Amino acid sequence: MRAAVIIIAVAVCFVLSDEAHAQRALPGMQGLQITGGMVDGIWSKDNRNESGYYFGVAMATYGKNANKWVFGTEYLRRNYPYEYGRIPVEQITGEGGFFYNFLSSPGKAVCFSIGISALAGFETVNRGDKLLDDGATLRNENGFLYGGALTLEMESYITDRVVLLLTGRERMLQGTTMGHFHAQFGIGLKFIIN
Repeated sequence: MRAAVIIIAVAVCFVLSDEAHAQRALPGMQGLQITGGMVDGIWSKDNRNESGYYFGVAMATYGKNANKWVFGTEYLRRNYPYEYGRIPVEQITGEGGFFYNFLSSPGKAVCFSIGISALAGFETVNRGDKLLDDGATLRNENGFLYGGALTLEMESYITDRVVLLLTGRERMLQGTTMGHFHAQFGIGLKFIIN
């Protein structure tokens, strides 16, 4: 199922890429991007499912050769199965990073970038509630976290001012109680604002 969605999304990118005729990824251009996706697998309502989801908002500013600086914030939630329910672990992080464009079509209708970002934020376990329904007590603490992320991103112009994003990234964080490494994959839209 996941492979079919990715193949369809890539096909739509290439089919619609010849319809955008504006100059793209020029130095100084800025875009507001909204992304969302899955963390550590495919999320479902099943109580035994350990994966989660994320949403993010960021501002991207292009430099030379379609390279860009990205600054934004992200909300991530991952669930851990416990008895008949789940224990949520939530993170809110801010990030700043540089994305290097390593491959693009001649008109920059489709670009592939690799990025490195610094992350810092806050993590809460079970929304700060230490006592579980069955009387057990959580030992995990809420706290600040820091680290980085390595991102592979594809962007494809749908129209002159709307860009489709497909992302895959690996987050590496310290200060967290839910493990240091987490894989994310998602989809998003970028709106060119100038």
